[in-house]
Amino acid sequence: MTSRKLIGVLTPSSNTALEPLTSTMLAGVPGVSAHFSRFPVTEISLRDASLRQFDDAKILDAARLLADAHVDVICWSGTSASWLGFERDRDLCARITEVTGIPATTSVLALNELLQRQGARTLALVSPYVGDVQQRIVANYAASGIEVVAERHLDLSVNFEFSEVEPDTLRTLLRDVAQSRPAAMTTLCTNLRAAQLADEMERELGIPIYDSVATVVWKALQTIGVDTRIVRGWGRLFEEHA
Repeated sequence: MTSRKLIGVLTPSSNTALEPLTSTMLAGVPGVSAHFSRFPVTEISLRDASLRQFDDAKILDAARLLADAHVDVICWSGTSASWLGFERDRDLCARITEVTGIPATTSVLALNELLQRQGARTLALVSPYVGDVQQRIVANYAASGIEVVAERHLDLSVNFEFSEVEPDTLRTLLRDVAQSRPAAMTTLCTNLRAAQLADEMERELGIPIYDSVATVVWKALQTIGVDTRIVRGWGRLFEEHA
């Protein structure tokens, strides 16, 4: 039998961006494939009903389904901890591993690890979210010692609509926040079609761009012992943080 490495990815139910982006990102990595399990997420806001979408029970049910496929790592390809608090993802990963026996990681924890590796103390933030969600994200990074020196958000709350944002809109937002000359930039939302822009925009702007779909793929590959330098054309993180 051939040796395969299987990456399990937890996916918001209304997300149409992260699955094709993840699969394309991994297409050139021999023997590695991504496998997806969904749970209900349709709105991003601070309303109680929206916050309850990220309770552990449904996420853990989706993780158990991935465990049936004998995946080697389980990734939460989502950014909810950026506004709910980073400890939420640390606790979630611990619970996933407890119930499945499989190591786990998340987009936000991977982003934070990259910022720490880089020694970044300033960050520019691009997201589709509404203002109060964006403010929570900015506050959480400030509490961790990272100043968000520029941000742009699109004031959208319907998760499906995030994937409808045109790449040219994202290019404009990245150019706007780059004027503050942050140490790093992030496109923070796994339902944005942004990961494919990182390589192009890094060359134009000269600043590392950590997209939240790419960050969790980067960490998943590290977790399963695959050299991330195999991934080309998706941003400097795969080569510079191999």
